[in-house]
Amino acid sequence: MSRPLKVLLVAEESAGVQTLKTLAERGHEIVGVMASPEKRAFVGTTPWQLAQKMGFRTWPARVVKDGSFAEEVRNAKVDLLLNVHSLFLIAPQILDAPRIGSFNLHPGPLPRYAGLNAPSWAIYHDERTHGVTLHKMVPRIDGGPIAYQEIFTIEEEETGFSLSAKCIRSGMGLIKQLLDSAARNAADIPLRPQDFAQRRYFGKEVPESGLLKWSRPARQIFNFIRACDYCPFQSPWPHGRSVLDGQEISIVSASLTRETCSVQPGSVGETREGRAKVACGDEWLWIRRLMINGSYAAPDAVLKHGDRLKDSSWKVRSMPAEKDTSPVVIGT
Repeated sequence: MSRPLKVLLVAEESAGVQTLKTLAERGHEIVGVMASPEKRAFVGTTPWQLAQKMGFRTWPARVVKDGSFAEEVRNAKVDLLLNVHSLFLIAPQILDAPRIGSFNLHPGPLPRYAGLNAPSWAIYHDERTHGVTLHKMVPRIDGGPIAYQEIFTIEEEETGFSLSAKCIRSGMGLIKQLLDSAARNAADIPLRPQDFAQRRYFGKEVPESGLLKWSRPARQIFNFIRACDYCPFQSPWPHGRSVLDGQEISIVSASLTRETCSVQPGSVGETREGRAKVACGDEWLWIRRLMINGSYAAPDAVLKHGDRLKDSSWKVRSMPAEKDTSPVVIGT
């Protein structure tokens, strides 16, 4: 027979708000919410604001770095600690304090995409599928055994934002599975060890600092541009940058034409209907939106036929080296 759980939620962003609502709707006891009071939502509300509105106890998320908080968790008889999109380091003592355990929702398919900004890295690497993982937390970044995971398709025009949204939608389903299993019988929670031979870890680095090189194949440039596209929200990666007549511009969105070209890479071709074609190493690429002087602009208002965007030092990178020497990174 299932019973209500005592849950401590560590959360940020929209995914944190949705998790808080899910916990309340399913009748579980929310011991408290740990979030960042200083954060503001682009639209809607933040986990901190919603928790206070709903009357739940709140602590600043940074408290999770203090191992002495584990006593508070034990005294409250917390069953589950759920971490959803929070980036604070959680002390190992706190991870061990809940009766059933601490679990993290990770927006990537572990073990292949551990670390930060997994949706962007997946698009950048031209993956055809991605996924979301709910795993038990241990003192290694995204290294705990996998409880639940869902894999889904990356669409041709997928952006960093749309793929992140897919991760959140699927992730809510995984959280519900965890709650159901934990409420029924904690032994029902599947815990599959990760195969670390397949592990790839990604840090805060951005491929070549976001500098574009038009001599690369159009597909590679297109992948990087859409990996950076989180509009209307702020992107974790800067938009791909290029130079026109000595002035830097950022390419915000683009699409493939699949039309071969034989002109110098970076050359501007046809411009119409708010778009502009730019020559890459093999094909033309439609530029659909750009930024100049800190403002968005239609490409055909900035780029003219015969202009040339200069190459920079950008190049396609292989997998970054693993750097997860910190004790625990949460919400990656």
